[in-house]
Order: sequence, then structure tokens, then C-alpha cells
Amino acid sequence: MDKELIIRSNSAAIDFALLKDGKLIELHKEDEDNNFSVGDIFIAKIRKVVPGLNAAFVNVGYEKDGFLHYHDLGPKIASLIKFTKRVSTGKAKDFSLKNFKFEEDISKDGSVNDVLKSNQSILVQVVKEPISTKGPRISSELSFAGRYIVLVPFSNRISISQKIEEKEEKDRLKRLVKSIRPKGFGIIVRTVAEGKKVADLDKDLQNLMNRWTSMCKKLYKASHPTKVMGELSRANSIIRDMFNDSFSAIHVDDETLYTQITDYIGEIAPQKESIVKHYQSKVPIFEKFGIERQIKTAFGKTVSMSKGAYLVIEHTEAMHVIDVNSGNRSNKEKSQENTALEVNLISASEVARQLRLRDMGGIIVVDFIDMNHADNRKKLYDHLRNEMSDDRAKHKILPPTKFGLVQITRQRVRPEMNIKTREVNPNGQGEIEAPIVLVDKINTDLLKIIKKDHKKISITAHPFVAAFLTKGIPSPRSKWFFDHKRWVKVLPRDAYTYLEYHFHDKDGNVIL
Repeated sequence: MDKELIIRSNSAAIDFALLKDGKLIELHKEDEDNNFSVGDIFIAKIRKVVPGLNAAFVNVGYEKDGFLHYHDLGPKIASLIKFTKRVSTGKAKDFSLKNFKFEEDISKDGSVNDVLKSNQSILVQVVKEPISTKGPRISSELSFAGRYIVLVPFSNRISISQKIEEKEEKDRLKRLVKSIRPKGFGIIVRTVAEGKKVADLDKDLQNLMNRWTSMCKKLYKASHPTKVMGELSRANSIIRDMFNDSFSAIHVDDETLYTQITDYIGEIAPQKESIVKHYQSKVPIFEKFGIERQIKTAFGKTVSMSKGAYLVIEHTEAMHVIDVNSGNRSNKEKSQENTALEVNLISASEVARQLRLRDMGGIIVVDFIDMNHADNRKKLYDHLRNEMSDDRAKHKILPPTKFGLVQITRQRVRPEMNIKTREVNPNGQGEIEAPIVLVDKINTDLLKIIKKDHKKISITAHPFVAAFLTKGIPSPRSKWFFDHKRWVKVLPRDAYTYLEYHFHDKDGNVIL
């Protein structure tokens, strides 16, 4: 399994595309004017305490105040407020916590009124970027994420990632971290720390302590609100969280960004520094790696898959709804149940990819094709869980109901990725889904037919798709002729649905 990270830079934003064996699985965008990223820390003031919500609204410099719930204060909020006040006024110049006296933990079921007051100064961290009409969701339980560990101030706890399964390895890592943990700081050991030596963990810890010290220095006489610590650039944070031995290449089209990433890879994995490449071709980088085409085919309302199946993705105010359709695939299975299982397994893989690709969050309901056998429903459930196991966002999947519905909740910390894939209708008013959505699938089917040595081939399709296949210089049909030495007759059919098409032989019989 090869992973490639493709980074495209322009004046307004930086786009990151993660490919797995050449297939697009994640797409991220970093806007130049984005002042609120997950992980950023602000010194801010409480605007209003709302006992009815058991929360406070905090002025972090956004048009909408940040939302700080009581449960996001953390048990050590009193210690944090005391430390922040002493550092801000210059009374404390030792930023280590070894001599700092902690205050008592607040009650789990307490009231926000007992802890916070209007106009009070407080340190907060962004845990969810502004989405739609809402301001950022914030927390006072600060954390500093590194490559191998996460540093948690005002804590004494050591935690090991649950994805590290071997008890011996967990115990080893716990012993190592215990030997280097500074007093007053808790440590969470990340999955990628598995098998690492104490020197690697200590180096990561020192980098995080330097970030903590740097942040504390900015607190002295700081105005409110002020960003006192910014998360790493999106490029470095993606590499930090996802980089492993399965990465085969990182391609960057900007020289400055290339230098930054090379330096960062040199710090965290010197042996892999050579995989960072500076892309300098005149062909746009996303075009070169086939990403533009994959974006067009993956971000529409309708998503085509192999064997004729397709998904229809709808978004409502309350949830996302995904409908699975078997399409016009030829039925080679012996029963409807087997056909439903095959299509559902293909769809489950694509659903898992779409959730990551679009960064869909909240409640997602997937309407799979009905299956009567409980063991087939279990196969689908296990397959979907396995496909989503690589998803970094917290999620929960419920087993399929008898109606084939699967309910998923997925954490959303950034606005959903939406890309316009509709184009002007060439034969009338309004817009239609870009016909390129179907082209890859039609090309694949045509190759199968040519291998069977059919001489005269025709295709019937929806008028929009038929027009797309024949228009342009060169048109898709012309490319077929040059590539395969077959002239394919294209016939529009008004009665067809948009995704429907059929190949015919010389006698008009349906081939596929």
C-alpha cells in the first residue's frame, strides 16, 4: 500500500490531496485568511456566562463568540486560571510547573457560575473550527500534539493509545514516558510511538516543552484576544499525524513549502527525507496526478462505482443521507441476495472513502440494499468497520437494521469539504452534473468489450452524456478510435436516466 501526498499552492490557498495506491482518499484546503485552526490557543476574555447552557461565550476575535461548555473546562481549570494570571502580570517567570501549587479539581457536575465570571481572562484552545453560522468550539483543557506524544499541562496522567494492542509494548512505553515526564505535565502516547526508543520520545517532548515556553512568553501583558500559539501549518500537521513507512512520495509545487516540508521530514524521519520532491513541470500538479478528474467524479451528488453501482449523497440540516443503488450492472450472481451483498460491500468501501474525502460529520444514514440473511448483514457491518478503521475522526457505527439502514456518527472539527461539480446545461437552462463523472466507467466497460473482439459497437446513453462523448476536439469517441481502432456509434436515448447507458453489438443486442 503506497501513500502519496500531493500539495498544490497558489496565492489564496494550499490544497492537500492524499492518494492511496493512486486513489484520492483525503482532500484538505488551508486558506491564507483562516485565523482559526484546530489546535490554536488564544488568550481571551469571557464575554457572557450562561447558566442555562452551563457554558460561557468567549471573545476570541471571531464575528461569533467561541462556545465554552463546563465539561470542556477540564478539572484543572482553577490551576490554569491562576497560572495564566501570574504569567500575564509578570509575577511568574518560571514556566515549568515543578514548583507551581495546583488548585483543587472542579466538580464534574458543577455549575459554570462557580468557576467563570464575565470579563475574566482565560486560555482557550480551538477544538472545532467555525462551521456555518456557529463560532469556534473551544476548550480550556490544553494539549500540545507532537509526532509521538501529546503534552497535557496541569496533569499527572500517562495514557497509551488504545490502538497499541500488545500489553508488553504498552508497559514498555509507559515506563519510558514515566522516566522523562516533567512534573505538572501529563503525556498521551500516540500510536506511531510503537517500537520507538526513549531518545525519540524525549526529543519530541523537548520540542513540545519549547512550544509551551514560547506560548507562555507571549502571555505577558498580551491584549485580549490574541493567538498565543498557532498549530503547525496544515502541511506539517497532516504529515505529523499521518506520516508512516507506507508513504512513498510527497510532491510539492512551491519551493518555499518544499523547503519547509523537507526540513520537517528531516527532523521526524531523516531516512525518508528523499521522498519529498519539488514538482516543476508546466502541467498543473493536480492534473498530472489525475486528482482533478477524481475530484470531479467523487464530489458530485451522484458517485459512480464499479460494476454499475452508484451512490446518491444528500445533505439536510439535520444529517447526511446516502442511498445505495445497484444501477445497470449485469447480474452474474445466482440470487438477488448475493447481488445485494456484492453491491453493498463495494458501496461500504466507497462510503468510508467519501466520509473522509468530504470530511462529512454529524449523523450519517446509509440506505444499503435490503438483505434477508443476518450473516450477510454482519459481513457488511464488519466490512464497513474495517474500511473506516483508518479514519482519524472519532466515529461510531451501528449494525444494519432489517431495512438495510446503517447509522454512523462522525466527529466534525472543520467545515465540510464541498466542491462544485455541476456545469452549465449545454441543451437548456440550469446546470447538470459534469458528464466526466461517467467517462472513466464507460472507458473501462469499453475495454472489456474490445477484448471480446466485437467489431461493430454502439452505445446508447442519456442525451447529455451522448453529446459529451461526441463533442470537443478531440472528443472521447475520437480518443477511442485512436487508442483502440474502433469507431463507436453514439445514440442518444431520451428515456434513459442520467447514469444509464448500454453497449450494443452489430445486431443491436445489449452486450453490457
